[in-house]
Amino acid sequence: MRGDIGNLLKQAQQVQENMQKAQAEVAKITATGESGGGMVKVTLNGKHEAQRVQIEPALMNEEREVLEDLIAAAINDATHRVAAAVQQTMSGAMAGLQLPPGMKLPF
Repeated sequence: MRGDIGNLLKQAQQVQENMQKAQAEVAKITATGESGGGMVKVTLNGKHEAQRVQIEPALMNEEREVLEDLIAAAINDATHRVAAAVQQTMSGAMAGLQLPPGMKLPF
């Protein structure tokens, strides 16, 4: 029993170290979402903060609603890409952790 607790504590410490590393990696993540065949691009960081918005000059003559829809679609695409990259990074931090059956982590 004592060995199990010791192993669990070791695993918890390792997970904490891995999580700290993963959080540092998440801060470095950037992803670019696109819409309109690449005419609108939005780049977000791992915290889902906008870093850059690019709009092809030809779109400036479009109706405002069209441009708004394209921007929203590019943001959504970037958000999904960031979320996937964050999930991959965080799951890598949890690799090797042996949780009891039925126990899940919040992400």
